[in-house]
Amino acid sequence: MKYIWFTLGFIFLLGTANTHAHEMTPTYPKLETSYIPGVLKTRMHIFNRREDVSYYEIGVFGKDWEPIPFVTSYKLLKMEYLAHAEVDIYINEQDKASAEYICSKSKLRKEDVVSSAISSRICSRLK
Repeated sequence: MKYIWFTLGFIFLLGTANTHAHEMTPTYPKLETSYIPGVLKTRMHIFNRREDVSYYEIGVFGKDWEPIPFVTSYKLLKMEYLAHAEVDIYINEQDKASAEYICSKSKLRKEDVVSSAISSRICSRLK
């Protein structure tokens, strides 16, 4: 009987736990020709669903998670809770073959971190 109550209590706790991560779309972005010769562009949409996070870092990575050079207006975005942002990412045409992922990572400020704060990273895979 204790096992049943313990199991039910555990399931109840899991059901009431509230976790949020930020969102980034599209899931499979396409690199398109930009207005600059030899440079490709894609646009990402980021939505901040976390009250405890105000900054997000953008990164482009290869198959083995090595950083790929890219350009964007801001590699570190300041976003308020429930804010949306459109980010244009430019990649050299020579790096197209090695670029695999575009990621956004939540950045926790040291003074705002509580014991349960978790940094989240969302990645989209390039087509």
